[in-house]
Amino acid sequence: MRESRVNSVYLPSVNIPASICISNSMASALADSRIVIMAVPSHVFRSVVEKMAPLVSPDMIFVSATKGIETQTRMRMSQVLVDVLGPVVEPRIAVISGPTFAPEVARGVPTALVVASALESLRVQLQNELSSSRFRLYTNPDIIGVEIGAATKNIIAIAAGVADGLGLGSNAVAALVTRGLAEITRLAVACGGRRETLSGLAGLGDLILTSYGSLSRNRTVGIALGQGRRIDDIIGGMRSVAEGVKTTESAVALARTLKVEMPIAERMYAVLYEGLKVQDAINDLMERKLKEE
Repeated sequence: MRESRVNSVYLPSVNIPASICISNSMASALADSRIVIMAVPSHVFRSVVEKMAPLVSPDMIFVSATKGIETQTRMRMSQVLVDVLGPVVEPRIAVISGPTFAPEVARGVPTALVVASALESLRVQLQNELSSSRFRLYTNPDIIGVEIGAATKNIIAIAAGVADGLGLGSNAVAALVTRGLAEITRLAVACGGRRETLSGLAGLGDLILTSYGSLSRNRTVGIALGQGRRIDDIIGGMRSVAEGVKTTESAVALARTLKVEMPIAERMYAVLYEGLKVQDAINDLMERKLKEE
């Protein structure tokens, strides 16, 4: 990548600007860094932070762009940062999320997302630092809602893909996405998030993109499941990470602990981890007891 200025595996059509220094040395990458953006898969997030710990300086700002919930602890990524680095870093943690496919961001097409932090001064600082003419950030004080929305929308996107793979039509996908948003909102509120956050870019916006976008890895997994392929074969053939597969396990465990009803997520868990047939999962959802919206 240093020689060619191209990531031939993940972004083959995008030239990496000369102003970006590419390094495989964590010490080199963190030296004199003021803002550290964490964009690694959730299942390795903790191990990366642990390797970073000896290199962290007292004034570093940490921005998580990772969308997931840690399986073993059910922690959000901002909580993992605090757990590893200590409470002293909590005021310097922010998260960014929203409807963002990396190839489109890299090509410079118009994109809008959210930066969330408990401190107004930090989120405004990051808004100014990271925004550009094609990359627009809105601020939000609700880290919990933003992180829960970012993680759990991937589960619903898998379900939407399943409906597409089964050929169930637009009605079914729209119903799954809408009722999925209700599930996401219930979990976010139970965790301490704000309901209105899930109506914004980090909730509804990201859910729409991931459930309908052709570049969505999670939707792609769902389509393959709906077409009858086994999850192990699907994952084995993917280079990129479909965060929703792992997040389904952690999100369902978190929802059960908090006694939050998430029927779509529960059925996706049963499909991914217990061998439930996708058509049976759809039938289960349609035949649930009738209720008020």
